[in-house]
Amino acid sequence: MAHVTFVPVVLILTLLQHKTLFSTGLANGQPDVVDELGLHNDLQITKYDSRVILSWNNNLTEEETKKYRVKYILSYTFFNTSYERKERLQEKKKIIRLELHSGFNAKVKTQLFAKETEELIKESGWTECTYKAPPVYIQNLSCIIYNISFFNCTWHVKAEAPADIQIFFSYRQTGKDFECQQYIKNARKKNIGCHMKDIYFQPSRKIKLNISVTDLKNNSRGLSYYKALLPQKIEKLNPPINVSVSLENRSIKIHWKPPPTVGSASNNCFMYQVKITDHKIVNVAAEKYEYPLHRPAKKYTAQVRAKKEVCIRNKIWSDWSEPVIIHDGKTVDIMLLSLTLLCLLIFLGGLLICACRRYRCLEVITMPVPHPTDNIITWLAADETHHQKQISMQMEMHSEVVLGILEENGDNIHQQGHLKDFELEDL
Repeated sequence: MAHVTFVPVVLILTLLQHKTLFSTGLANGQPDVVDELGLHNDLQITKYDSRVILSWNNNLTEEETKKYRVKYILSYTFFNTSYERKERLQEKKKIIRLELHSGFNAKVKTQLFAKETEELIKESGWTECTYKAPPVYIQNLSCIIYNISFFNCTWHVKAEAPADIQIFFSYRQTGKDFECQQYIKNARKKNIGCHMKDIYFQPSRKIKLNISVTDLKNNSRGLSYYKALLPQKIEKLNPPINVSVSLENRSIKIHWKPPPTVGSASNNCFMYQVKITDHKIVNVAAEKYEYPLHRPAKKYTAQVRAKKEVCIRNKIWSDWSEPVIIHDGKTVDIMLLSLTLLCLLIFLGGLLICACRRYRCLEVITMPVPHPTDNIITWLAADETHHQKQISMQMEMHSEVVLGILEENGDNIHQQGHLKDFELEDL
């Protein structure tokens, strides 16, 4: 039977606590309404397992209820968190699911709006309350679905948890309860996780987790914690399948198919990321991607991963697909041929060097020229002296011949001069 607790909270407004608001005039000329006394709220809390029903009343008159549209502003913050949740309600109650929280602070106020213009007429001050739940001994609960039918949940046991407790796990979906198949334990033999396989999930129906704490010393069941999860939001997809690449018109074209999933397999549900060597990761909505190839001689690899994004928001990316190699076949063939020729030349060069070392070819080529002996040097010097004497004698003989020719030419010129003189005397 559910445990029910009523916590009435009535605020006696004082000058320090009361918040007076002045409304703006109505569009139809209706006079301003001033909240002079305020609207009092009476908060009540009812506890059902992991749910808390927060309800309230107000002191509105029947005339005010008919004349205005009544709305409520609810704000609440769980313990050990800073996120403030705010909601505008028309009903006078709110179901708050504690999950693994140990309590919350809440406040509510009433607002009156004009029915014709939806303009705020007046509002009450805040009515506040605090709810403290029984102690929570676990934290950091995390669950994931993978490989379609595998289900893992893990949690941490707080240090202040009693030594004699044990944690047990089960979940409920479509009216059926499923106990944990295999527990994961820590060094103190405490259950800190559960692994299950061959599970069939209804993607549109929530999984209702039940984590219960049992006192082993007294063999009695104590606290239970509940949390509801939608399967598609905690599913880690497998990598995309049938990933293929082609090189056309200097562009890389990548195609793939979406992975299997527990939920909708519509193409519009998936978001993909493509990773190419030395390039930034790109978000892609379609099942293909084309990228211009600037350096065809270089070898690239491409990978793809996926998650649910459009039909339902899921923050968990799949693993990357296996790398697919991208290259230009013709360019690579030329490079391989060049590399083969280079290796062959290196091999032949090394073989030639080894042969030269084996047969001392290099020693013959690099052997120094021996110096001539003293006898050879003396003979060469004598031969050089004899050769110089012959050259000198030839030069002297040539000089004498030239002088003789010059003397003969001089006598002939003298004789020709006497003949000219005799001819002039005869005349």
